[in-house]
Amino acid sequence: MDQEEQKEQQAVDLTVLEMDQLLALFIGILSAKAWQYMGYRLAPGKEEAEKELTKASAAIDCVAFLVEKVIPSLPKAEAERLRAMVADLQINYAKLT
Repeated sequence: MDQEEQKEQQAVDLTVLEMDQLLALFIGILSAKAWQYMGYRLAPGKEEAEKELTKASAAIDCVAFLVEKVIPSLPKAEAERLRAMVADLQINYAKLT
């Protein structure tokens, strides 16, 4: 492993991020997991999509909560984009239940 690869594999100190940056990161991660749990995206290392609707529901609920917390500090266009993302997750989940 060369020096460049070692630098890429080093842990990132998340404590240096501002609250809005952390919330944006968590929203992105949880929304990606929700899509995986609904079976619409493959999880890394998997060959088939798997549905875990209980986990999908929890991830969607968390995303919706975090979005409402971060929206007051966002420009209107970004707030609308996040609300639309939550609605898209919720609609797709409802189609599965």
